[in-house]
Amino acid sequence: MDSDLIIIGGGLNGPALALAAAQAGLSALVIDALPVSTREAGDFDGRGYALALSSKRMLEGLGLWQGLAENAQAMKEIKVSDGRVGEAEVFLGLHFDSAEIEEGPMGYMVEDRYLRRALLAAMDAESRITHRAGETVIAQETGPSGASVTLASGEVLTCRLIVGADGRQSGTCARAGIKRTGWGYGQTALVCAIAHELPHGGVAHQLFLPPGPLAILPLTGNRSSIVWSETDAQARAINALSDEKYLEILRPRFGDFLGEISLAGGRYTYPLNLTLANAFVAERVALVGDAAHGMHPIAGQGLNAGLRDVAALAHVISHAVRRGEDFASPQVLGRYQSWRRWDTASLAAATDVFNRLFSNDNPLLRVGRDIGMALVGKAPGLRRSFIREAAGLTGELPDLMRL
Repeated sequence: MDSDLIIIGGGLNGPALALAAAQAGLSALVIDALPVSTREAGDFDGRGYALALSSKRMLEGLGLWQGLAENAQAMKEIKVSDGRVGEAEVFLGLHFDSAEIEEGPMGYMVEDRYLRRALLAAMDAESRITHRAGETVIAQETGPSGASVTLASGEVLTCRLIVGADGRQSGTCARAGIKRTGWGYGQTALVCAIAHELPHGGVAHQLFLPPGPLAILPLTGNRSSIVWSETDAQARAINALSDEKYLEILRPRFGDFLGEISLAGGRYTYPLNLTLANAFVAERVALVGDAAHGMHPIAGQGLNAGLRDVAALAHVISHAVRRGEDFASPQVLGRYQSWRRWDTASLAAATDVFNRLFSNDNPLLRVGRDIGMALVGKAPGLRRSFIREAAGLTGELPDLMRL
């Protein structure tokens, strides 16, 4: 075999899995359609990730966090409100404070550029990992004794397990004959980073507006990451505007609680939809991250769910290796699917319901959801369970996400 694992996709989940596999003594070959220069680019395109505490633990276990810590912003609190464009923010008492749990901040914000470069450097330093950048896979074959992929160049590479980490339009998933279930929301996310006059205090804000939710997530310094959902048509019109006109549209949504705002990086958009693979595994194939499940960013759990996939797959593989099992056998891969499929389906269903419930201006729904948020805010036990869920500390944790 050319490698124990061939991982298709060089974004975030693929490299993380390669590092986890290397820790288990396995070789991994990462095939990335993008060139290294694109992945290493230092320009800030506005993207940042809300990493749950469990994901931070995983990055510590992979030896990455020490290099990321100085560019990570702790999320100490989350405040949720329900409003309309141009209205003053109405805080209804739904306030999650990490002081209510013993483990510390419930998560951290890290910019995309820092996370990608840390993963690239770690792969480059690991002798068990081969990184093939600027390559694409056009075919794959599997059988009882192994698997292979064919590159666009015609080269054939062999392995014991193929892992698809190649996004919502996963070619790995399609070539394995796995069907998908999903739908679009008619919404597009506008993503940017904002500089503001006043300090954010490590507080994240989730404002529900009729066209879609607006998340304000604290970055290092007096900056915040914005994930702003609008209808597709409105988002196209806003994204076509100049930076100053863009800010004119954002200001009444953002409010003035952090003072004057300005853009602090590039602008980025992506369509919002739900897409779930009907199976997470096939013969000598496993799917992780968006290749397995893509969901609405309303809960900020997309990357966290993907890293949990990676940690769970690494867990079942490493334990199988210790027992002398074929780690790519149907029995072993079935353990991974059983572990992750229900959790991700539940999370996808929750994000779908919350988006439909809050992305409207129906007076009856508004009253009902506001009462519901107020009741949650007054129930310490329920509030604490939400905080632990946001921190990724519920359910059975894979080895890499434990202390």
